[in-house]
Amino acid sequence: MTLCRMVNDSLHWYMQELSSRIVADSQIPTDRHHIGKLIFQSMKDDLDFLVQIDGATDEVETAASLLRRTVRCATSFRNMGLEPGDVITLMAPNHIDLAVPLYAALYLGVIIAAVDRTLTIQELQHTFDMSQSKIIFCQSEKAPDVQLALNNLNADSHIVTFDKGDYLVNFEEFLDKYGDDTTVEEFKPTDFDPEETIAFLIATSGTTGLPKAAAVTHTNLAISTPNIMLRHNHFPGPSRLALIGSPLQWLTAIINFVLSPILRYTRLQTSETLTQEHCYFLINKYRPTFTILSPTMMTNLMRPGDRDKCDFTCFDTVFLGGSAVPQNLIDEFKMLSPNTDVLNTFGMSELCGVAFHGDNQALGACGKPLSCFQYRIVNVETMEDIYEPNEPGELWMKGPGIFKGYYRNDAATEETFAEGRWFKTGDAFYRDENWNFFFVDRLKLLLKYKNNQISPVEVEKIIHQHPGVLDVAVTGIPDPEVGDLPVACVVPNPGFELTATEVKDWVKEHLSDAKQLRGGVIFVDAIPMTASTKVHRRKLKEMALELPRE
Repeated sequence: MTLCRMVNDSLHWYMQELSSRIVADSQIPTDRHHIGKLIFQSMKDDLDFLVQIDGATDEVETAASLLRRTVRCATSFRNMGLEPGDVITLMAPNHIDLAVPLYAALYLGVIIAAVDRTLTIQELQHTFDMSQSKIIFCQSEKAPDVQLALNNLNADSHIVTFDKGDYLVNFEEFLDKYGDDTTVEEFKPTDFDPEETIAFLIATSGTTGLPKAAAVTHTNLAISTPNIMLRHNHFPGPSRLALIGSPLQWLTAIINFVLSPILRYTRLQTSETLTQEHCYFLINKYRPTFTILSPTMMTNLMRPGDRDKCDFTCFDTVFLGGSAVPQNLIDEFKMLSPNTDVLNTFGMSELCGVAFHGDNQALGACGKPLSCFQYRIVNVETMEDIYEPNEPGELWMKGPGIFKGYYRNDAATEETFAEGRWFKTGDAFYRDENWNFFFVDRLKLLLKYKNNQISPVEVEKIIHQHPGVLDVAVTGIPDPEVGDLPVACVVPNPGFELTATEVKDWVKEHLSDAKQLRGGVIFVDAIPMTASTKVHRRKLKEMALELPRE
């Protein structure tokens, strides 16, 4: 019998002991939130610890090796003249070199802008104009696009390629040119105020329009990110091996890049695209014990006929988040791995982690309040607080883990914070009598049919329950008379002859008249996803407008 994991203080005791040693050495009280010093000290504490594995190449790296390389990179940054507040850009696969400039920047207070490497030249131009990066690290295949985007801006950022290119400086040449002989023992991370110093610029809102960048400070990260391990009681090493399920520009990857050396669990990443087949390979070969995946990615892994190729019983904890999590998806995984904790989680870049903890959460809930946050549910029309249970409104949150603001975007920052620095999440939630919080939908994604608000997530949950449906996403098409007409994009279960009429009848049987699929049903091979495997809502709407509907 497996004992149920519950939230406890083990994590806080460990973080307190680690940060107290750092403060005792530096005599700077705020160093308890200096992510660079926390990472540096943790790796020095166990030089033999295996920090990272590239599952695509079998490359591995210990703390001793990574310390030497990050110190060399940090001294290169210093010798180039980089200072706290300067920005570097990382846009590369999760290969073994990616962590080197990342940790070096965190040592020095240099800001890291992790950028989607699939962006077009125009999108890169918008991103670089916002970040004003001093150095852009990328793969040589992307360097021409980076150079064109910089030329259009008349920017003189340095381009460094991780691999060897035809004409640009590569990573090793960069370190040879600017590095020196400073040893790990001689090196000292830069002193700065963690509460004010930005660690990462995290792209957000990219699925519905032009992305903004959430400016996340060292203090934000130090307070919020460790909460994903609150249910563990063995530190260091709460979980043996974490599978990274997204590229670096997304919070789920950043959390693990930051926490894995601090809490001392090995990070399993891959320089290949994380397809279903490759994910099966990594799980079967390396036996990871922890991961954070999107429901869309997990749906692909749970495909009938395919999922038997993979043994999921190695996992002790799986977080599902990024979009609404169907209960049947959790149930399917639990059938394959009964002893795994599978948690429906809600997190945001602006929160620097998860918003709730998962102890004794009700079926379908995202969890209960964390002690580091305050919570409100607000009626968006009257702007009054909702105190009654089971009545939805916008979730507002407040606390030291909330991000600093949107980088170089005062208007967006002002719009998203209410008086008293309450962060307006833009998500509709309700709570029950036991303070379980339930996600309803993104407020911007709610459809309006006549005078009725329709949650795509609610309709998706119903359609997901049909035995012939593998995956589904609901959007709307505009109608001049009634507002929005709901459309369901459906991926049928393999071997199931599913018709549009069956899907519509299923919805009629379970939902009220206003929520019917008046826009039709579209059968697709896969739901469009972002790089972080969330549903790509903008592309979904384009599909609904362009593809034939039944």
